Amino acid sequence: MGNLTPELAALRDETRDLAKSYGLDFYEVIFELVDHDELNMIASYGGFPTRYPHWRFGMEYEHLTKSYAYGLSKIYELVVNNDPCYAYLMRSNSITEQKLVMAHVYGHCDFFKNNAWFAHTSRKMMDVLANHGARIRRYMDRHGQERVENFIDVVHSLDNLIDPYSPYIDRGTEPRATRRRETEAAPREVRKIAAKDYMDRYINPPEFLRREQQRLAAEEQQERHFPARPVRDVLKFLLDHAPLETWQQDVLAMLRDEAYYFAPQGMTKIMNEGWAVYWHSRLMTRHLCDASEVVQYCDTHSGTLSTRPGQVNPYKLGVELFRHIEERWDHGRFGAEYQACDDPEVRKRWSRPTQQGRAKIFEVRAIYNDVTFIDEFVTPEFAEEQKMFVYGQDPQTGQLVIVDRDYRKVKEQLLAALTNFGNPIIKVVDGNHRNRGELYLVHEWVGGDLQLEQAQLTLQGLQRLWGRPVHIETIENGKGRLLSFDGETASSTEVAASHPAVGRVGSGSA
Repeated sequence: MGNLTPELAALRDETRDLAKSYGLDFYEVIFELVDHDELNMIASYGGFPTRYPHWRFGMEYEHLTKSYAYGLSKIYELVVNNDPCYAYLMRSNSITEQKLVMAHVYGHCDFFKNNAWFAHTSRKMMDVLANHGARIRRYMDRHGQERVENFIDVVHSLDNLIDPYSPYIDRGTEPRATRRRETEAAPREVRKIAAKDYMDRYINPPEFLRREQQRLAAEEQQERHFPARPVRDVLKFLLDHAPLETWQQDVLAMLRDEAYYFAPQGMTKIMNEGWAVYWHSRLMTRHLCDASEVVQYCDTHSGTLSTRPGQVNPYKLGVELFRHIEERWDHGRFGAEYQACDDPEVRKRWSRPTQQGRAKIFEVRAIYNDVTFIDEFVTPEFAEEQKMFVYGQDPQTGQLVIVDRDYRKVKEQLLAALTNFGNPIIKVVDGNHRNRGELYLVHEWVGGDLQLEQAQLTLQGLQRLWGRPVHIETIENGKGRLLSFDGETASSTEVAASHPAVGRVGSGSA
Protein backbone atom coordinates (compact mmCIF):
# COMPACT_ATOMS: atom_id res chain seq x y z
CA MET A 1 0.00 0.00 0.00
CA GLY A 2 1.58 3.23 -1.14
CA ASN A 3 5.33 3.84 -1.15
CA LEU A 4 6.00 4.46 2.55
CA THR A 5 9.31 3.73 4.19
CA PRO A 6 9.31 0.91 6.78
CA GLU A 7 9.35 3.48 9.59
CA LEU A 8 6.36 5.37 8.20
CA ALA A 9 4.50 2.14 7.49
CA ALA A 10 4.94 1.12 11.13
CA LEU A 11 3.70 4.54 12.28
CA ARG A 12 0.69 4.23 9.94
CA ASP A 13 -0.24 0.85 11.44
CA GLU A 14 0.15 2.12 14.98
CA THR A 15 -1.93 5.25 14.31
CA ARG A 16 -4.64 3.25 12.53
CA ASP A 17 -4.96 0.80 15.43
CA LEU A 18 -5.10 3.61 17.98
CA ALA A 19 -7.79 5.43 16.00
CA LYS A 20 -9.88 2.26 15.80
CA SER A 21 -9.48 1.67 19.54
CA TYR A 22 -11.25 4.99 20.14
CA GLY A 23 -14.17 3.96 17.94
CA LEU A 24 -13.20 5.69 14.69
CA ASP A 25 -14.50 3.85 11.63
CA PHE A 26 -13.03 4.44 8.19
CA TYR A 27 -12.34 2.87 4.84
CA GLU A 28 -8.86 1.60 4.09
CA VAL A 29 -6.43 4.52 3.92
CA ILE A 30 -3.60 4.46 1.38
CA PHE A 31 -0.79 6.91 2.13
CA GLU A 32 1.45 8.10 -0.71
CA LEU A 33 4.81 9.75 -0.09
CA VAL A 34 5.38 12.71 -2.45
CA ASP A 35 7.64 15.73 -2.69
CA HIS A 36 6.34 19.29 -2.44
CA ASP A 37 6.05 19.76 -6.20
CA GLU A 38 3.96 16.61 -6.62
CA LEU A 39 1.78 17.59 -3.66
CA ASN A 40 1.16 21.03 -5.15
CA MET A 41 0.17 19.41 -8.43
CA ILE A 42 -2.28 17.03 -6.71
CA ALA A 43 -3.67 19.86 -4.57
CA SER A 44 -4.26 22.01 -7.66
CA TYR A 45 -6.45 19.17 -8.98
CA GLY A 46 -8.51 19.20 -5.78
CA GLY A 47 -6.67 16.23 -4.28
CA PHE A 48 -6.91 13.93 -7.29
CA PRO A 49 -3.95 12.76 -9.40
CA THR A 50 -5.69 13.44 -12.72
CA ARG A 51 -8.47 15.71 -13.95
CA TYR A 52 -9.60 17.17 -17.26
CA PRO A 53 -7.26 19.75 -18.84
CA HIS A 54 -8.11 23.33 -17.96
CA TRP A 55 -6.16 26.52 -17.36
CA ARG A 56 -7.52 27.05 -13.81
CA PHE A 57 -5.64 23.97 -12.56
CA GLY A 58 -2.41 25.40 -13.92
CA MET A 59 -3.17 28.74 -12.31
CA GLU A 60 -3.79 27.05 -8.96
CA TYR A 61 -0.56 25.07 -9.31
CA GLU A 62 1.43 28.26 -9.93
CA HIS A 63 -0.16 29.89 -6.90
CA LEU A 64 0.63 26.95 -4.61
CA THR A 65 4.17 26.57 -5.94
CA LYS A 66 5.08 30.24 -5.45
CA SER A 67 3.36 30.39 -2.07
CA TYR A 68 5.45 27.42 -0.91
CA ALA A 69 8.66 28.80 -2.41
CA TYR A 70 8.19 32.16 -0.66
CA GLY A 71 7.38 30.49 2.65
CA LEU A 72 3.81 31.82 2.72
CA SER A 73 2.06 28.47 3.02
CA LYS A 74 2.71 24.76 3.32
CA ILE A 75 0.38 21.83 2.73
CA TYR A 76 0.64 19.39 5.63
CA GLU A 77 -2.10 16.94 4.71
CA LEU A 78 -4.29 16.12 1.76
CA VAL A 79 -6.90 13.37 1.88
CA VAL A 80 -9.57 12.29 -0.61
CA ASN A 81 -13.11 11.10 0.16
CA ASN A 82 -12.97 7.77 -1.62
CA ASP A 83 -13.04 4.03 -0.92
CA PRO A 84 -10.21 3.41 -0.31
CA CYS A 85 -9.24 6.87 0.98
CA TYR A 86 -6.05 8.29 -0.50
CA ALA A 87 -3.84 10.57 1.58
CA TYR A 88 -0.54 12.25 0.76
CA LEU A 89 2.49 12.83 2.96
CA MET A 90 5.18 15.33 2.07
CA ARG A 91 8.56 13.64 1.92
CA SER A 92 10.33 16.61 3.56
CA ASN A 93 8.15 16.58 6.70
CA SER A 94 9.69 15.51 9.99
CA ILE A 95 8.62 12.31 11.73
CA THR A 96 6.62 14.38 14.24
CA GLU A 97 4.74 16.08 11.42
CA GLN A 98 4.09 12.75 9.71
CA LYS A 99 2.57 11.36 12.92
CA LEU A 100 0.34 14.41 13.27
CA VAL A 101 -0.77 14.23 9.63
CA MET A 102 -1.61 10.53 9.85
CA ALA A 103 -3.70 11.04 12.99
CA HIS A 104 -5.41 14.01 11.35
CA VAL A 105 -6.15 12.01 8.20
CA TYR A 106 -7.81 9.17 10.11
CA GLY A 107 -10.12 11.75 11.72
CA HIS A 108 -11.10 13.03 8.25
CA CYS A 109 -11.63 9.53 6.89
CA ASP A 110 -13.93 8.65 9.77
CA PHE A 111 -15.92 11.82 9.09
CA PHE A 112 -16.17 11.11 5.34
CA LYS A 113 -17.53 7.62 5.96
CA ASN A 114 -19.97 8.36 8.78
CA ASN A 115 -21.31 11.89 8.31
CA ALA A 116 -24.80 11.82 6.77
CA TRP A 117 -24.04 14.69 4.38
CA PHE A 118 -21.44 12.54 2.60
CA ALA A 119 -23.74 9.52 2.30
CA HIS A 120 -24.73 10.33 -1.30
CA THR A 121 -21.23 11.09 -2.58
CA SER A 122 -19.50 8.65 -4.91
CA ARG A 123 -16.96 6.50 -3.08
CA LYS A 124 -15.18 5.78 -6.37
CA MET A 125 -14.57 9.40 -7.31
CA MET A 126 -10.93 8.72 -8.12
CA ASP A 127 -12.09 6.57 -11.04
CA VAL A 128 -15.00 8.87 -11.93
CA LEU A 129 -12.78 11.94 -12.30
CA ALA A 130 -10.27 10.00 -14.36
CA ASN A 131 -13.12 8.99 -16.69
CA HIS A 132 -14.31 12.59 -16.86
CA GLY A 133 -10.83 13.68 -17.88
CA ALA A 134 -10.63 11.06 -20.62
CA ARG A 135 -14.04 12.00 -22.05
CA ILE A 136 -13.32 15.72 -22.05
CA ARG A 137 -9.98 15.13 -23.77
CA ARG A 138 -11.82 13.22 -26.51
CA TYR A 139 -14.23 16.13 -26.93
CA MET A 140 -11.28 18.50 -27.20
CA ASP A 141 -9.74 16.33 -29.92
CA ARG A 142 -13.04 16.24 -31.79
CA HIS A 143 -14.35 19.80 -31.35
CA GLY A 144 -11.20 21.78 -30.58
CA GLN A 145 -9.54 22.54 -27.26
CA GLU A 146 -10.45 26.24 -27.24
CA ARG A 147 -14.15 25.61 -27.89
CA VAL A 148 -14.47 22.98 -25.17
CA GLU A 149 -12.40 24.98 -22.70
CA ASN A 150 -14.52 28.09 -23.29
CA PHE A 151 -17.64 26.06 -22.59
CA ILE A 152 -16.06 24.74 -19.37
CA ASP A 153 -15.28 28.35 -18.39
CA VAL A 154 -18.98 29.19 -18.65
CA VAL A 155 -20.02 26.17 -16.58
CA HIS A 156 -17.42 27.00 -13.91
CA SER A 157 -18.94 30.46 -13.59
CA LEU A 158 -22.30 28.82 -12.80
CA ASP A 159 -21.29 25.73 -10.82
CA ASN A 160 -22.56 27.18 -7.53
CA LEU A 161 -26.11 27.34 -8.94
CA ILE A 162 -27.00 23.91 -7.58
CA ASP A 163 -29.32 22.73 -4.85
CA PRO A 164 -26.99 21.25 -2.21
CA TYR A 165 -29.96 19.70 -0.36
CA SER A 166 -31.48 17.94 -3.38
CA PRO A 167 -29.64 14.62 -2.74
CA TYR A 168 -31.37 14.43 0.65
CA ILE A 169 -34.86 15.72 -0.24
CA ASP A 170 -37.33 14.17 -2.65
CA ARG A 171 -38.71 17.30 -4.23
CA GLY A 172 -40.93 15.29 -6.60
CA THR A 173 -41.03 15.35 -10.37
CA GLU A 174 -44.43 17.02 -10.56
CA PRO A 175 -46.87 18.63 -8.13
CA ARG A 176 -49.42 16.45 -6.45
CA ALA A 177 -52.13 18.77 -7.75
CA THR A 178 -51.09 18.08 -11.33
CA ARG A 179 -51.40 14.34 -10.79
CA ARG A 180 -54.80 14.81 -9.19
CA ARG A 181 -56.12 16.82 -12.12
CA GLU A 182 -55.16 13.96 -14.43
CA THR A 183 -57.68 11.75 -12.63
CA GLU A 184 -60.16 14.30 -11.31
CA ALA A 185 -61.86 17.01 -13.32
CA ALA A 186 -63.22 18.85 -10.29
CA PRO A 187 -61.40 22.08 -9.30
CA ARG A 188 -59.49 22.26 -6.04
CA GLU A 189 -61.47 23.40 -3.04
CA VAL A 190 -60.50 24.49 0.45
CA ARG A 191 -60.82 21.64 2.92
CA LYS A 192 -63.13 22.70 5.73
CA ILE A 193 -63.10 21.34 9.27
CA ALA A 194 -66.30 19.45 10.01
CA ALA A 195 -68.55 21.44 12.35
CA LYS A 196 -72.18 21.97 13.27
CA ASP A 197 -73.99 24.55 11.16
CA TYR A 198 -74.22 27.09 13.97
CA MET A 199 -70.45 26.73 14.66
CA ASP A 200 -69.24 26.64 11.07
CA ARG A 201 -68.54 30.39 10.76
CA TYR A 202 -66.36 30.18 13.88
CA ILE A 203 -64.55 26.95 13.01
CA ASN A 204 -64.12 27.92 9.34
CA PRO A 205 -64.04 31.74 9.26
CA PRO A 206 -64.99 33.18 5.85
CA GLU A 207 -61.82 35.32 5.77
CA PHE A 208 -59.67 32.24 6.23
CA LEU A 209 -61.52 30.32 3.51
CA ARG A 210 -61.14 33.24 1.13
CA ARG A 211 -57.40 33.48 1.72
CA GLU A 212 -56.97 29.75 1.27
CA GLN A 213 -58.95 29.82 -1.97
CA GLN A 214 -56.73 32.62 -3.26
CA ARG A 215 -53.64 30.63 -2.28
CA LEU A 216 -54.89 27.53 -4.10
CA ALA A 217 -55.72 29.60 -7.15
CA ALA A 218 -52.21 31.05 -7.14
CA GLU A 219 -50.71 27.56 -6.86
CA GLU A 220 -52.78 26.32 -9.78
CA GLN A 221 -51.71 29.33 -11.81
CA GLN A 222 -48.06 28.61 -11.00
CA GLU A 223 -48.47 24.94 -11.91
CA ARG A 224 -49.39 25.97 -15.43
CA HIS A 225 -46.02 27.67 -15.70
CA PHE A 226 -42.78 26.13 -16.94
CA PRO A 227 -41.37 24.95 -14.60
CA ALA A 228 -44.37 24.10 -12.46
CA ARG A 229 -42.52 25.11 -9.29
CA PRO A 230 -39.33 27.14 -8.68
CA VAL A 231 -36.15 25.18 -9.46
CA ARG A 232 -33.08 25.83 -7.30
CA ASP A 233 -30.84 23.44 -9.24
CA VAL A 234 -30.25 25.80 -12.15
CA LEU A 235 -27.63 23.51 -13.72
CA LYS A 236 -30.14 20.64 -13.81
CA PHE A 237 -32.73 22.89 -15.46
CA LEU A 238 -30.19 23.93 -18.10
CA LEU A 239 -29.16 20.32 -18.60
CA ASP A 240 -32.77 19.30 -19.21
CA HIS A 241 -34.00 22.26 -21.25
CA ALA A 242 -31.17 24.38 -22.70
CA PRO A 243 -30.49 23.95 -26.45
CA LEU A 244 -27.10 22.26 -25.98
CA GLU A 245 -25.20 19.94 -28.26
CA THR A 246 -24.73 16.37 -27.09
CA TRP A 247 -21.13 16.87 -26.04
CA GLN A 248 -22.07 20.06 -24.17
CA GLN A 249 -24.79 18.21 -22.27
CA ASP A 250 -22.27 15.54 -21.31
CA VAL A 251 -19.68 18.07 -20.12
CA LEU A 252 -22.32 19.99 -18.16
CA ALA A 253 -23.54 16.75 -16.54
CA MET A 254 -19.98 15.79 -15.55
CA LEU A 255 -19.17 19.17 -14.01
CA ARG A 256 -22.52 19.22 -12.21
CA ASP A 257 -21.74 15.78 -10.72
CA GLU A 258 -18.38 17.10 -9.55
CA ALA A 259 -20.03 20.16 -7.97
CA TYR A 260 -22.33 17.86 -5.99
CA TYR A 261 -19.39 15.68 -4.94
CA PHE A 262 -17.51 18.65 -3.49
CA ALA A 263 -20.61 20.33 -1.97
CA PRO A 264 -20.65 18.33 1.33
CA GLN A 265 -17.04 19.35 1.94
CA GLY A 266 -18.13 22.98 1.83
CA MET A 267 -21.16 22.23 3.99
CA THR A 268 -19.06 20.59 6.74
CA LYS A 269 -15.71 22.41 6.59
CA ILE A 270 -15.78 23.54 10.24
CA MET A 271 -16.99 20.20 11.58
CA ASN A 272 -14.67 18.12 9.42
CA GLU A 273 -11.54 20.04 10.32
CA GLY A 274 -12.56 20.31 13.97
CA TRP A 275 -13.13 16.55 14.17
CA ALA A 276 -9.73 15.83 12.60
CA VAL A 277 -7.96 18.27 14.95
CA TYR A 278 -9.75 16.75 17.97
CA TRP A 279 -8.42 13.29 17.14
CA HIS A 280 -4.92 14.24 16.08
CA SER A 281 -4.63 16.20 19.35
CA ARG A 282 -5.83 13.26 21.45
CA LEU A 283 -3.70 10.65 19.66
CA MET A 284 -0.56 12.78 19.64
CA THR A 285 -0.70 13.98 23.26
CA ARG A 286 -1.69 10.63 24.76
CA HIS A 287 0.05 8.07 22.57
CA LEU A 288 2.19 9.11 19.61
CA CYS A 289 4.23 12.10 20.72
CA ASP A 290 7.57 11.40 22.43
CA ALA A 291 8.92 13.81 25.02
CA SER A 292 11.53 15.05 22.54
CA GLU A 293 8.76 15.93 20.05
CA VAL A 294 6.46 17.94 22.32
CA VAL A 295 7.81 21.37 21.41
CA GLN A 296 7.70 20.75 17.66
CA TYR A 297 4.22 19.26 17.91
CA CYS A 298 2.94 22.21 19.93
CA ASP A 299 4.46 24.64 17.44
CA THR A 300 2.77 22.93 14.47
CA HIS A 301 -0.53 22.43 16.30
CA SER A 302 -0.71 26.04 17.52
CA GLY A 303 -0.01 27.26 13.99
CA THR A 304 -2.99 25.27 12.78
CA LEU A 305 -5.30 26.82 15.38
CA SER A 306 -4.00 30.39 15.26
CA THR A 307 -6.60 33.04 14.55
CA ARG A 308 -7.17 36.75 14.89
CA PRO A 309 -10.16 39.03 15.55
CA GLY A 310 -12.55 39.34 12.67
CA GLN A 311 -11.60 36.02 11.08
CA VAL A 312 -12.89 32.47 11.48
CA ASN A 313 -10.41 29.61 11.60
CA PRO A 314 -12.47 26.45 10.89
CA TYR A 315 -9.88 24.26 12.65
CA LYS A 316 -10.07 26.35 15.83
CA LEU A 317 -13.84 26.90 15.87
CA GLY A 318 -14.57 23.25 15.05
CA VAL A 319 -12.33 21.63 17.65
CA GLU A 320 -13.29 24.05 20.42
CA LEU A 321 -16.98 23.47 19.77
CA PHE A 322 -16.55 19.69 19.82
CA ARG A 323 -14.68 19.98 23.13
CA HIS A 324 -17.35 22.28 24.49
CA ILE A 325 -20.08 19.77 23.56
CA GLU A 326 -18.14 16.92 25.14
CA GLU A 327 -17.66 18.86 28.36
CA ARG A 328 -21.34 19.90 28.52
CA TRP A 329 -22.60 16.36 28.10
CA ASP A 330 -20.01 14.96 30.52
CA HIS A 331 -21.31 17.32 33.23
CA GLY A 332 -25.01 17.09 32.45
CA ARG A 333 -25.31 20.63 31.06
CA PHE A 334 -28.20 19.78 28.78
CA GLY A 335 -31.88 18.96 29.00
CA ALA A 336 -34.97 20.89 30.04
CA GLU A 337 -33.84 21.65 33.60
CA TYR A 338 -30.50 23.09 32.49
CA GLN A 339 -32.09 25.12 29.70
CA ALA A 340 -34.65 26.54 32.14
CA CYS A 341 -31.91 27.80 34.46
CA ASP A 342 -31.40 31.52 33.84
CA ASP A 343 -28.76 32.19 36.51
CA PRO A 344 -25.35 32.50 34.79
CA GLU A 345 -23.43 31.58 37.94
CA VAL A 346 -25.48 28.45 38.55
CA ARG A 347 -25.08 27.42 34.91
CA LYS A 348 -21.34 27.96 35.14
CA ARG A 349 -21.01 25.73 38.22
CA TRP A 350 -23.51 23.13 36.98
CA SER A 351 -22.05 19.63 37.28
CA ARG A 352 -24.10 16.45 37.25
CA PRO A 353 -21.66 13.93 35.80
CA THR A 354 -23.12 11.68 33.13
CA GLN A 355 -20.00 10.91 31.06
CA GLN A 356 -22.05 11.08 27.86
CA GLY A 357 -19.70 13.52 26.14
CA ARG A 358 -17.85 11.06 23.91
CA ALA A 359 -21.08 9.45 22.71
CA LYS A 360 -22.57 12.88 22.04
CA ILE A 361 -19.75 14.12 19.84
CA PHE A 362 -19.91 10.92 17.79
CA GLU A 363 -23.64 11.53 17.37
CA VAL A 364 -23.00 15.14 16.33
CA ARG A 365 -20.34 14.01 13.86
CA ALA A 366 -22.87 11.68 12.25
CA ILE A 367 -25.85 13.95 11.58
CA TYR A 368 -24.92 17.65 11.61
CA ASN A 369 -23.50 20.05 9.05
CA ASP A 370 -21.83 23.40 9.77
CA VAL A 371 -25.06 25.41 9.75
CA THR A 372 -26.91 23.13 12.17
CA PHE A 373 -23.71 22.61 14.20
CA ILE A 374 -23.28 26.36 14.80
CA ASP A 375 -26.97 27.01 15.26
CA GLU A 376 -27.44 24.23 17.80
CA PHE A 377 -24.31 24.41 19.93
CA VAL A 378 -22.94 27.97 19.95
CA THR A 379 -24.20 29.07 23.36
CA PRO A 380 -23.65 32.31 25.32
CA GLU A 381 -21.08 30.49 27.46
CA PHE A 382 -19.17 29.23 24.44
CA ALA A 383 -19.20 32.63 22.73
CA GLU A 384 -17.87 34.33 25.87
CA GLU A 385 -15.24 31.66 26.43
CA GLN A 386 -13.96 31.96 22.85
CA LYS A 387 -14.27 35.77 22.78
CA MET A 388 -16.65 35.63 19.83
CA PHE A 389 -17.71 39.21 19.20
CA VAL A 390 -18.91 41.22 16.23
CA TYR A 391 -15.99 43.27 14.98
CA GLY A 392 -16.01 46.41 12.88
CA GLN A 393 -13.55 49.03 11.69
CA ASP A 394 -13.22 52.17 13.75
CA PRO A 395 -13.75 55.05 11.28
CA GLN A 396 -11.24 57.25 13.11
CA THR A 397 -8.36 54.85 13.73
CA GLY A 398 -9.07 52.28 11.00
CA GLN A 399 -8.48 49.47 13.50
CA LEU A 400 -10.76 46.53 14.24
CA VAL A 401 -12.82 47.07 17.37
CA ILE A 402 -15.62 45.18 19.11
CA VAL A 403 -18.97 46.65 18.04
CA ASP A 404 -21.32 44.09 19.61
CA ARG A 405 -20.95 41.42 22.29
CA ASP A 406 -24.34 39.78 21.75
CA TYR A 407 -23.61 36.16 20.88
CA ARG A 408 -26.78 36.02 18.78
CA LYS A 409 -25.33 38.62 16.44
CA VAL A 410 -22.16 36.54 16.16
CA LYS A 411 -24.22 33.46 15.34
CA GLU A 412 -26.25 35.39 12.75
CA GLN A 413 -23.08 36.47 10.97
CA LEU A 414 -21.65 32.96 11.01
CA LEU A 415 -24.87 31.39 9.73
CA ALA A 416 -25.23 34.01 6.99
CA ALA A 417 -21.68 33.25 5.81
CA LEU A 418 -22.25 29.48 5.89
CA THR A 419 -25.75 29.22 4.38
CA ASN A 420 -25.45 28.13 0.74
CA PHE A 421 -21.65 28.62 1.12
CA GLY A 422 -22.27 32.37 1.42
CA ASN A 423 -23.71 32.48 -2.12
CA PRO A 424 -27.10 33.96 -3.00
CA ILE A 425 -29.97 31.52 -3.48
CA ILE A 426 -31.17 31.70 -7.09
CA LYS A 427 -34.18 29.88 -8.54
CA VAL A 428 -35.61 29.43 -12.01
CA VAL A 429 -39.28 30.45 -11.99
CA ASP A 430 -40.10 30.77 -15.69
CA GLY A 431 -38.49 29.11 -18.69
CA ASN A 432 -40.83 30.77 -21.18
CA HIS A 433 -41.04 34.32 -19.91
CA ARG A 434 -43.44 36.53 -21.89
CA ASN A 435 -43.99 33.49 -24.11
CA ARG A 436 -40.66 34.23 -25.83
CA GLY A 437 -38.56 31.38 -24.47
CA GLU A 438 -36.71 33.77 -22.15
CA LEU A 439 -35.31 32.58 -18.81
CA TYR A 440 -36.54 34.30 -15.65
CA LEU A 441 -34.84 33.73 -12.31
CA VAL A 442 -35.44 35.11 -8.84
CA HIS A 443 -32.95 35.89 -6.10
CA GLU A 444 -34.42 34.65 -2.82
CA TRP A 445 -33.61 37.76 -0.90
CA VAL A 446 -33.02 37.23 2.83
CA GLY A 447 -31.28 40.47 3.75
CA GLY A 448 -28.20 40.68 1.53
CA ASP A 449 -28.20 42.45 -1.82
CA LEU A 450 -26.61 40.92 -4.89
CA GLN A 451 -23.26 42.15 -6.14
CA LEU A 452 -24.69 43.60 -9.33
CA GLU A 453 -21.48 43.40 -11.34
CA GLN A 454 -21.08 39.71 -10.52
CA ALA A 455 -24.78 39.13 -11.19
CA GLN A 456 -24.47 40.60 -14.68
CA LEU A 457 -21.52 38.31 -15.42
CA THR A 458 -23.58 35.34 -14.23
CA LEU A 459 -26.40 36.40 -16.55
CA GLN A 460 -23.97 36.43 -19.46
CA GLY A 461 -22.96 32.85 -18.71
CA LEU A 462 -26.59 31.78 -18.41
CA GLN A 463 -27.47 33.48 -21.69
CA ARG A 464 -24.67 31.68 -23.51
CA LEU A 465 -26.14 28.34 -22.46
CA TRP A 466 -29.83 29.26 -22.77
CA GLY A 467 -29.48 31.04 -26.11
CA ARG A 468 -32.27 33.52 -25.31
CA PRO A 469 -32.47 36.62 -23.06
CA VAL A 470 -32.23 35.94 -19.35
CA HIS A 471 -33.47 37.94 -16.37
CA ILE A 472 -32.99 37.83 -12.63
CA GLU A 473 -35.17 39.64 -10.12
CA THR A 474 -33.72 40.84 -6.85
CA ILE A 475 -33.94 43.62 -4.29
CA GLU A 476 -31.53 46.53 -4.15
CA ASN A 477 -31.72 49.03 -1.31
CA GLY A 478 -35.20 47.81 -0.45
CA LYS A 479 -36.57 48.14 -3.97
CA GLY A 480 -37.30 45.49 -6.57
CA ARG A 481 -34.83 45.38 -9.43
CA LEU A 482 -34.69 43.33 -12.63
CA LEU A 483 -31.33 42.58 -14.25
CA SER A 484 -31.39 41.39 -17.86
CA PHE A 485 -29.00 40.33 -20.61
CA ASP A 486 -30.09 39.62 -24.19
CA GLY A 487 -26.77 38.49 -25.59
CA GLU A 488 -25.54 41.98 -26.42
CA THR A 489 -26.90 44.48 -23.93
CA ALA A 490 -27.12 44.35 -20.14
CA SER A 491 -29.91 46.33 -18.48
CA SER A 492 -31.17 47.06 -14.98
CA THR A 493 -34.69 48.30 -14.30
CA GLU A 494 -36.78 48.94 -11.21
CA VAL A 495 -39.79 46.65 -10.83
CA ALA A 496 -42.93 47.12 -8.79
CA ALA A 497 -43.68 43.55 -7.73
CA SER A 498 -41.93 40.24 -7.48
CA HIS A 499 -42.69 37.07 -9.33
CA PRO A 500 -45.39 35.24 -7.32
CA ALA A 501 -43.28 32.10 -6.98
CA VAL A 502 -40.94 33.56 -4.35
CA GLY A 503 -42.80 35.78 -1.97
CA ARG A 504 -39.87 36.97 0.09
CA VAL A 505 -38.53 38.97 -2.83
CA GLY A 506 -41.71 40.99 -2.84
CA SER A 507 -41.07 42.33 0.65
CA GLY A 508 -39.22 45.30 -0.80
CA SER A 509 -41.19 48.29 -1.94
CA ALA A 510 -40.59 49.59 -5.43
